[in-house]
Amino acid sequence: MPAAAAQPSAQGLQAMARVRTRHLQEAKDSGERFTMLTAYDAMIAGVFDSAGIDTLLVGDSAGSTVFGQSSTLPVTLEQMIMLSAAVSRSARRALVIADLPFGSYELSAEQGTETAIRLVKEAGVHAVKMEGGARYADHIRMM
Repeated sequence: MPAAAAQPSAQGLQAMARVRTRHLQEAKDSGERFTMLTAYDAMIAGVFDSAGIDTLLVGDSAGSTVFGQSSTLPVTLEQMIMLSAAVSRSARRALVIADLPFGSYELSAEQGTETAIRLVKEAGVHAVKMEGGARYADHIRMM
């Protein structure tokens, strides 16, 4: 890996082949900023990726913005897998993160881990995001 990737700099994250979570941590530790935008489809993901956006979030906000629902609650895991796969296939450099939709992790750490595995395996995401506080510490440890 190039020296710029090992020590993020203003151009460090831009120059690397694939942004990884460790690169984000290195940027944070050195006071550098990184970029994140939300993408729901292949075309927008490709544009954002080409523009050098470091991280792409596939959010459950797709419930409102893509599916016209009044909230994120009806978004299913299958919908998140479909949207996330489209984004993952188009992103060559950006780290892709997918939301765990409501109802897909709350019951147990095992349920959350199974959901995360499906998003990584079936959609090709690099990381998952869930909402909650300390009560989900067991979920995070298991994942």
